[in-house]
Amino acid sequence: MTIERKALVADIPELWALRTRAVRASCASHYAQDIIDMWCAAAPPEKMAALLEAGGGLLMEEAGQALGFAVLNLETGELDAAFVDPAQQGRGIARRLLASLDALALEHGFQRLFLSASLNAVPFYESAGYVEVRRETYPHRSGIQLESVFMEKTLPCA
Repeated sequence: MTIERKALVADIPELWALRTRAVRASCASHYAQDIIDMWCAAAPPEKMAALLEAGGGLLMEEAGQALGFAVLNLETGELDAAFVDPAQQGRGIARRLLASLDALALEHGFQRLFLSASLNAVPFYESAGYVEVRRETYPHRSGIQLESVFMEKTLPCA
């Protein structure tokens, strides 16, 4: 049975391993291998624990195994992360996680969400209601510059 629950600080090692698998599998079509290698070598950001402690992280799991996760910054409305294990893609996991984050955002009074999407993820976010605002170069904390797309979504009034 697939369940959705709040992601906890204790989940970070499993979430980060999932994120690394997803980046390696999904981003290779849009980024050079050296960029992916540096991207994947980065440790989890320090802010991740605080975002999860604030209640902004959701984890989808089955039989105790993480299938995907998403993190919303409940102070800013930024979709900080959304990743699905490559072996689980196509099951609607990311779409369900984003719908739950939309509901969480509305509970916290947000009318607009935003993110910096990797190039490969733009079509998915467009299908989830996000619109492109601008192309940008995202300064990743690993030192690389990631070509990305700043996107935003207006939430329906509750």
